[in-house]
Amino acid sequence: MALFRFIHVSKTLWSFAGWWLLVRLRLLRPAESPAQRLSHLLESLGTTFVKLGQSLSLRRDVLPDDYIAALEGLQDHVIPFPGEQAVAEITRSLGKPPQELFLDFDVQPMAAASVGQVHHARLADHGKVIVKVRRPGIDRQVAQDMRLLRWTIHLLLWVMPWIRRYDLPAILAEAEAGLRREMDYQEEARSIRRFHEEFREWPGIHIPDVFESLSSDTVLVQECSGGRSVDDDRPAEQGAALAREFVSAYLHQFFVLGLFHADPHPGNLFIREDGSICFHDFGLVGFLDHDSRRYLASFMQALVHQDADWLLDAYQDLGIITDDINVAAYRAGLDQLLEDYARLPLKDWSFAEAFLRMARLSQGRDVRFPKNLLLFMRTLFLVENTVRSLDPEFQLLEGLAEQGEQVANKAFQERMAAGKTRLGYETNIALQDIPNSLGKWLRRMRQRGLEVQIRHQGLQDLEQHLDRSSNRLSLALLAMGLYIATALLMPLENLTPRLAGMPLLCVLTLSLALWVTLRLLVGISRSGRL
Repeated sequence: MALFRFIHVSKTLWSFAGWWLLVRLRLLRPAESPAQRLSHLLESLGTTFVKLGQSLSLRRDVLPDDYIAALEGLQDHVIPFPGEQAVAEITRSLGKPPQELFLDFDVQPMAAASVGQVHHARLADHGKVIVKVRRPGIDRQVAQDMRLLRWTIHLLLWVMPWIRRYDLPAILAEAEAGLRREMDYQEEARSIRRFHEEFREWPGIHIPDVFESLSSDTVLVQECSGGRSVDDDRPAEQGAALAREFVSAYLHQFFVLGLFHADPHPGNLFIREDGSICFHDFGLVGFLDHDSRRYLASFMQALVHQDADWLLDAYQDLGIITDDINVAAYRAGLDQLLEDYARLPLKDWSFAEAFLRMARLSQGRDVRFPKNLLLFMRTLFLVENTVRSLDPEFQLLEGLAEQGEQVANKAFQERMAAGKTRLGYETNIALQDIPNSLGKWLRRMRQRGLEVQIRHQGLQDLEQHLDRSSNRLSLALLAMGLYIATALLMPLENLTPRLAGMPLLCVLTLSLALWVTLRLLVGISRSGRL
């Protein structure tokens, strides 16, 4: 079974690679774009590849816009699995059959996806609920596909070493970790509970609660809630109020909570009858640590105030651009970005677009995006699109700048207060330890005399550099010796056997010399030094 799957996946991927090469060489006129063909190919390969494509859609920093659009549109075109299997999984996971857990349970699913499907049910004390059940065997399928993908990537890196710059193994590892989290319904239940508690007192935001006692890694039971889609028509006044509430909720998530719902597309957002915004599907959640929040607040303020130096500093603080970057060229690109924004009306400004343009200034070089910032950038795009669907005239720049500064300052003040508390505690501990520590130091000095310790930093890197240099020097000497040996053996006419008129021994030594030379050049090119 695994062998057939490997053959099918390999054939599909290499067929696409050959088709793409013919298109690039203009030997073939395609009926669809390479981005669309890749999207259809991933959909045909099933869950793992759909989720991989969705993970790749986060890489706005390296992929063209048409690929991003095609990969973001990936859908799980799967048929539901039999309701009897869902009943069996609920019974196995929760220890009781659905008829004992629920007042009633609809065996027919209301919706299906590649990871799981949803059933309607009713609890005696809480009314309507939804029951998510993970697809049977999906964990084994994902594990098998990930092994196949790792083999494929190793082969690609051997055939095309220049693609190492994209760090495909790391991208695959991130995609696998994200898919594992999405398949773990207990992880999603914890996220739902965290957001539910955080927004319990917000009249404009509703998070359907989760029933943790009825949830496991393969089953999730949540309050049933819905409403109108966020992109439905509504009065302008209502749209403006919803847009303000939505922006406030996300600023709170970004700068106070440090967790954010990372998939706010219209399918996961509803407007309830009471006018509140209801969030669904917490399978994809992003995280921002305190430093990232602080630097993102700096980025927003720098863009508002049109300060290129401040923008560059904020981007470097976020750890996105490396120390090797050409600062002068990057600074010129920032000036052009700010000049372009200065010509736009305020309602058309986009923090997400500015964030992306800064990432693309280096054309994929000297830039490294942590997973949390990739999710943040994607979420910003979706947030801005949702805000404009709620209120096309909403002044997003002013809303984010004014509210963002207030929310960030509040969060940082809380952080500072916590820091002062720890500072006081640590100071008291230090004052208590000083007499004892000083006594021990005086005793050591009396016994051994005054000792000074010197620590070297950076010697390990120097040692590694010297090792690489010596290895390359050895390879160069080996290649030169083989070339010289080939040249000396070539004139010997009595040297047999021969291949194409050349002594076979010379063919072997020359081939080995060329192979050593190639290895040497590849190693030098990877290090970026000639």
